[in-house]
Amino acid sequence: MDKFFKLKENGTTVKTEIVAGLSTFMTMAYIVALNPNLLTDFGAEGQGIWNAVFLATVISSAIGTFLMAMLANKPFAMAPGMGLNSFFAVVVTNIAAITGTTYIESFQAALSIIFIEGILFIILSVFRIREKIVVAIPQGIRMGIAPAIGIMLLNIGLGSNATLFSKDGSPAYMLSTFFGNLTPSLTQDAMGGHEYKRMMLYVITTFIGLFIIIALAHKKFNGAVLIGMLASSCVYFAGQAIVLGENPFKSLENASWMPPFKDMSEITLFKLDFAGLFEIGWLSAVLIIVTFCMIDMFDTIGTLVGTASRAGMLDKDGNMPKMKEALLSDAIGTTVGACTGTSTVTTFVESAAGVEAGGRTGLTSLTTAFLFAACMFIAPIAAIIPPPATSAALVYVGIVMLSGLKNIDFDDMTQMVPVALMLIAMPVTGSIGHGIGMALVSYTFIMLFTGKAKKVSALTYILSLMFIVKFFLVV
Repeated sequence: MDKFFKLKENGTTVKTEIVAGLSTFMTMAYIVALNPNLLTDFGAEGQGIWNAVFLATVISSAIGTFLMAMLANKPFAMAPGMGLNSFFAVVVTNIAAITGTTYIESFQAALSIIFIEGILFIILSVFRIREKIVVAIPQGIRMGIAPAIGIMLLNIGLGSNATLFSKDGSPAYMLSTFFGNLTPSLTQDAMGGHEYKRMMLYVITTFIGLFIIIALAHKKFNGAVLIGMLASSCVYFAGQAIVLGENPFKSLENASWMPPFKDMSEITLFKLDFAGLFEIGWLSAVLIIVTFCMIDMFDTIGTLVGTASRAGMLDKDGNMPKMKEALLSDAIGTTVGACTGTSTVTTFVESAAGVEAGGRTGLTSLTTAFLFAACMFIAPIAAIIPPPATSAALVYVGIVMLSGLKNIDFDDMTQMVPVALMLIAMPVTGSIGHGIGMALVSYTFIMLFTGKAKKVSALTYILSLMFIVKFFLVV
């Protein structure tokens, strides 16, 4: 194991890598239930397609993450990407409306988009074109990706990761609702007594987990993130029983433990309907494919570069060794996802939790892959990990990733402006790719207006133009 994963060379151990893999999995486990919820309107499209997407989610996540371990030897995990899955659901609904087909038939047509995207990315990865795109991103922007992702993680941890609902059905978040209201009574009036208690429990258990992680990390304890998440979970379960009067494990009583292979084989497995896709028109189909490709490409690049930067895996030029293999693993994961029945599989920013727990090699991602595969049989257990536990980890990792700001030259406008825009764009838009796009476009224009146009590479100009088209012209 040491010989294959080069553990000693990377300054790590088997124990550290396994703990890191478990930490990554716990911060990502929400995707096991959330992805099929989002792609089937929270079960409204039927239990059969929900089961199929659930199984496709865990299988594609396990295979993609396994390839990341074996081909690239990197501690990064993959799963159907958030944002991309919501966009996929919208595309399915639009196809159904335009063609008059059922949701399942439109779902099968949309899967062909993901398959085409995956094949394109495999080709681009093999010929190192995606790698050249990474190099075309100016080094100052690359150094700013990790801190921008850090702020995005802070926003997720204190926001959408732990969503509750007010009496009127509107979403309520820890940061904007609990801390944002002028007085507690306003929050209580808006949410109602019971949900206000749950919100308080969310806040308390999140910060208990966060402070435990910080205390253990201060003592250089590699399992700090995992222990903090477990402690937060235990406190939340106790509060759920004592304060809310709920059984924390009620969902396990009638849970199904058998993988729904029959549903997947009948509904989504290799059910790619290319003819159904192009019924919406060639131009519309091509624009949707291009949109998926651009968002996924830069989300993946940003996650890999940002997380690798935090782990000290970049060379002096800001490049990551074995980038080709990492990008190829990601592309194959997307293709597998399409064939099994889910939206774009991409490298998850939550991989940073495993990196912060000490993960430095593919053994971390191999552990996460094994746990995703096990979810075929233990999904109900993964589903009971409470949001405050993952929020604690996301907030901590977001904070430590801000340290990358020290590498930015804030006296240089060509670095300061693009990075500043990226820092605000990622958390507000919820897209790593859009944040990088704003940074690239602003960098290019600044270089043009300051007489440094010749220092910008041709590929950087092309990428900037593509983002301008994406932002302003693609409908």
